[in-house]
Amino acid sequence: MAKQVRLADVAKHAGVSLKTVSNVVHEYKHVAPEMRAKVQASIDQLGYRPNLTARRLVTGRTGMIALALPETDHPYFSTLADAVVKAAEKHGLRVLIEQTDGKVDRELAVLSDREAGLVDGVIFQPAMVTSLEIAEVQADTPVVLLGEAAMPLSIDHVMIDNVDASRASVEHLLKLGCKKIAFLGAVADDNAGATIRRLAGYQYALDRAGLILDPDLVLQVDSFSPSSAKKAVMEALSEGLEFDGLLCRDDRFAVAALQALREAGLSVPDDVAVIGWDDTELGRYSFPTVTTVSPDKSGIAELAVNMLIERINGQTGVGRHRLAPFSLVVRESAPD
Repeated sequence: MAKQVRLADVAKHAGVSLKTVSNVVHEYKHVAPEMRAKVQASIDQLGYRPNLTARRLVTGRTGMIALALPETDHPYFSTLADAVVKAAEKHGLRVLIEQTDGKVDRELAVLSDREAGLVDGVIFQPAMVTSLEIAEVQADTPVVLLGEAAMPLSIDHVMIDNVDASRASVEHLLKLGCKKIAFLGAVADDNAGATIRRLAGYQYALDRAGLILDPDLVLQVDSFSPSSAKKAVMEALSEGLEFDGLLCRDDRFAVAALQALREAGLSVPDDVAVIGWDDTELGRYSFPTVTTVSPDKSGIAELAVNMLIERINGQTGVGRHRLAPFSLVVRESAPD
């Protein structure tokens, strides 16, 4: 077993005092840049890793935060995780990533201080727990919520305006001349607020355009898998449902819809214009490429990390709810 590198080893290697190394490790401000660089070079060369327990005893902090997500293999969440890591690094923080699989017990465990002592705060995107369940948990570790599933008044929260993003998407399809716009889709047992808000924006835009709201155009999907989305589109087409525009709840659904439409002999965008959501690599390299709602993932991450740091540093008061910007990235599936 390799010998654990100690502060004393770093001090000897750098030719400085133990106190100086400690000051650099604990990020004290009053260290000359040249000295900080010298010590950091020795830390990197020797592979020194601070003892989190000891660090917490000295500073009350671990220098780590947790990011809890429903899925880590979903393209949106993996990109978001990368953005959070980069935002945290700017503040000298490391990120522990946890996957909850959208299960209530795992989500409640995140809130019930399971990470207490390991991290200084948690950024958490719930999928199943409700606002009331979150509000009732008395957690000592600061939390910032992401997404639309739950927004208790007591906890900080960051999201995009899903209603407005959906409205903008439908209005884009209307400008292309679409008259019958479908929504893909309403997922069985979906407890998240995203679909509800996106449907609200979809309905608002259609109503504003004077179009009839047809429930049949809201396609029912068995699960969040692309295969279920493809199946829903194929079944709708086989049953004779006609539509010339399609707004999808994420890029995975959009790419699945492209395949279903192609197999049905329909052309995108000539027969059906398609819009996805999340602006992931799936849509950038599909055929045709997918027009998509693009949440500012870096902006979401920056807001969440900054708000969490403020709470860690003693910010009190009711939860602050912040909106990050979004844009509609226009590509081949629904061009201008």
